[in-house]
Amino acid sequence: MEFADVKNDIAFRKIFGNDNRKETLISFLNAVLAFRGKQKIVEVKIINPYQLPKLRGGKVSIIDIKATDQIGRHYIVEMQVGELDGFAKRVLFYFSKSYSEQIKRGDFYRQLKPVIFIGILDYAFSDNPKYISRHRILDVETHEHLLQDVEFNFVELPKFNKELNELETLTEKWIYFIKNAENLDVIPENVDDEGLKSAYQEANKHTWTAEELEAYEYAFMREEDERAKLDQAEKRGKNQEKIEIAKTMLADNEPNEKIARYTGLTAEQIEQLRDEKE
Repeated sequence: MEFADVKNDIAFRKIFGNDNRKETLISFLNAVLAFRGKQKIVEVKIINPYQLPKLRGGKVSIIDIKATDQIGRHYIVEMQVGELDGFAKRVLFYFSKSYSEQIKRGDFYRQLKPVIFIGILDYAFSDNPKYISRHRILDVETHEHLLQDVEFNFVELPKFNKELNELETLTEKWIYFIKNAENLDVIPENVDDEGLKSAYQEANKHTWTAEELEAYEYAFMREEDERAKLDQAEKRGKNQEKIEIAKTMLADNEPNEKIARYTGLTAEQIEQLRDEKE
């Protein structure tokens, strides 16, 4: 077997957004949210099921799966590989839209159902040392939980460091799958949950179509292109900062050697700035 990188756009949607394998999403949600007894999800409706995208289409800025369960609770499961500026505010905005769009003008507010957000992040986000953190609206003194329709969960993959032989709970096995499946060549023997088994089977690239494999590779190329653009923009920003420092030092008649030492600019670059100044 050759498993896909679950963090890839195509793989993530194919595994968790498969209408024919809803047991995968059900198992994942119950495991990560620690649902037990009456809380447990037994059925889901996937609102945005997996469809193979156009290979040269526009960039998908949000990689998510939306679903509702048997009692109407709404779920947003999002994969975020790169750290985004303003990520927390975007989560709040996106969450608010999902909550408010449940009803139309004239409908009763009591028709609103809870929305639960799960963000799977390939970077550290919170100060919580644990790999799963839950965020709810609580009274700061009494911890009373009156506003119960709002919940945010963050799975921070870098904080999960257990090895395969150390996995005990289904939650740990799920997070291990998301973080490490691409490095395995068989389904681990300790996987006894049908939903997780289904996820491994769906992640097996040998069962994918040629179109899916092409889209999968293209998603990686697109990701690298975006990363290169960000790196280039960062380099331009740092270079401009050096130039501004050099201009200030030139205005103070500082010698070229000192300017070069403080900014890292070459003698030729400094001389060019000096000529422009004059």
